[in-house]
Amino acid sequence: MRRFKLANVLLEADDFLKDDVALLYRTSPTATAASRDGVFQFSGEVDFCTYFNAISAEKWRRYAGLVSIRLHLELSGDPCRVKTVGLSKAPSGGPVRETASTSTLFDAASDFKTHELDIPIADAVVSGFTLATAGRARVRNIYYYTLVDEAQVREVNLALCTTTFKKEEYIVPNIERIRAGILETDEPVAKGFHLYVVDNGRTLDAPALSGGGVDVIPNVNAGGAGGFARGMMAARESGLPFTHVVLMDDDVRMSVESLKRLHALLSIVNADYARAFVNGAMLQLEQPSVLFEDVSYVRNLGGFAKVKPDLHVNAREGVVVNEQIDVEVDNAYGAWWFSCIPMSYVAEMGLPMPFFVRCDDVEFGLRCKPTYMTMNGICVWHARFEGRFNAAVACYQYVRNMMVTRALHIRSGQFVFMQLYARLFHIYQRTMDYAAAELWLDGLEDYLNGPSVLMEGDPFAAMGAAIAKAEKYVPVEELDQDVMSRLEVNLSWLEGDYSGHTLRKLLVALPHDRHWFPDFMLSDKPGMLSPSVSENFTPWWKTAMRKQLVALTPDGKRGNIRTIDRKRWRALNARYHDLMARYRNTHDAVDEVYRARMREMTSASFWKRYLGL
Repeated sequence: MRRFKLANVLLEADDFLKDDVALLYRTSPTATAASRDGVFQFSGEVDFCTYFNAISAEKWRRYAGLVSIRLHLELSGDPCRVKTVGLSKAPSGGPVRETASTSTLFDAASDFKTHELDIPIADAVVSGFTLATAGRARVRNIYYYTLVDEAQVREVNLALCTTTFKKEEYIVPNIERIRAGILETDEPVAKGFHLYVVDNGRTLDAPALSGGGVDVIPNVNAGGAGGFARGMMAARESGLPFTHVVLMDDDVRMSVESLKRLHALLSIVNADYARAFVNGAMLQLEQPSVLFEDVSYVRNLGGFAKVKPDLHVNAREGVVVNEQIDVEVDNAYGAWWFSCIPMSYVAEMGLPMPFFVRCDDVEFGLRCKPTYMTMNGICVWHARFEGRFNAAVACYQYVRNMMVTRALHIRSGQFVFMQLYARLFHIYQRTMDYAAAELWLDGLEDYLNGPSVLMEGDPFAAMGAAIAKAEKYVPVEELDQDVMSRLEVNLSWLEGDYSGHTLRKLLVALPHDRHWFPDFMLSDKPGMLSPSVSENFTPWWKTAMRKQLVALTPDGKRGNIRTIDRKRWRALNARYHDLMARYRNTHDAVDEVYRARMREMTSASFWKRYLGL
């Protein structure tokens, strides 16, 4: 039997986690703890049943069939009690409970001594341990391991592909972190590991950053889809025996331990999950202990939904609930901030669709229909999406790409989806975001124009045109100060949900539109709202019947003034009715064309031509 490491216990937080060490450990009110040079010194009680340092017992049982896990640690100093515990939640959703525990007191030791203990996993969702001493103790080199048959261990070689566009402040540190934490070590993950950095902005010093398992590849700006396609092709054509490709965003903070755990999981996964995708969670950079998403799915009737709610994983309950929720759902997809895909899928199913941004990961998930695995500690940290509304992406790219995705993979719910499409168009109109309404229509028109829109021309052209049309947000100091002096600003309106009351829901749903009323019935007092209709929690009575609205970002520092324009409103409505009639008459035939050309659009030969290779 082979001794096989499952996960290291992290003792020192990365710089961006200095205020969130509860992801690693929690101390009792009278305890102290500090880590330096791999040695963790503490007094009192320290709980390691945390997001990074508990072991996902239920997942290891399911994914790898493990029946035993052991804890290795090296202790010195005063007598120390080690308590190993299994944690679960009651079926009724009650508080976290200990399913089993053992407590062992180790004598004082002037030098580090090695100790190994069984971890109770039989009925646990997650398992972990606590340390307690009445004096001062030190611990180092803590990890979880199991014993496996040598024949059970699979060969795993990872190609990590990250696509970047002028995000040096993120990508360069990530390259160095991977180089130091993986490529220059003798860790199992280092064998067969390679990092491909696809530089869509062509601003990185490729010769200086490449070498030693890193390739920086200058690329035309074909968006995330084009960058990931280029990275996938580079991995396939390298001649190296990669088993998986990992797609990762450029603007993330990451821990190399996530890649080590990913490698360990893939190395001993059982036959049922041998072809599964692994999706890392996205935690919020602004609140590093909030888990935003790992796996989501597409509703048949339209839109996306997360499998899990936002979870606070700095507490035991969040850690347990995160592992207890089943992510194996229909119409699932994993976002490409961290997604591990078996290379066999790339060979069989092709490369991403040429979407530039938005829905490339959604479409690929629906195309492949994989099983997804997730696990505590396999993650990245990414900035929140709220407050970063960009109509070029949220309107044009979303509509065009989602409608193509539905044409390829989702045949049901089309009527309701188009009702939702119509509703959002009218909301953009009535909130006077004419640019968003126009981009909403552009997306529909370009979908109706067929695959040639995606396959021909400069990859950045459509995106550049959309960006040029989108509403621009500038520092509030640059806005018309006469309008701003009359504006009632209350940023809390952008955070509270005012739609819960039944009457309010009805009033919001009604097609009230200021454009139908003459000017003398509209107020000269401007109203305030969020740039995004999906985040528009401003009380409707603070924006209705106004000639002007000020769209403000959540921090109140940037905005744009919208002024009623009935001529543009009428022109957009006329175009909307024309496009909806065209949709009703032609969408079945258009869908057939997309389905007929999907293999071509996702082939290496197409992508090479598209990228000018």
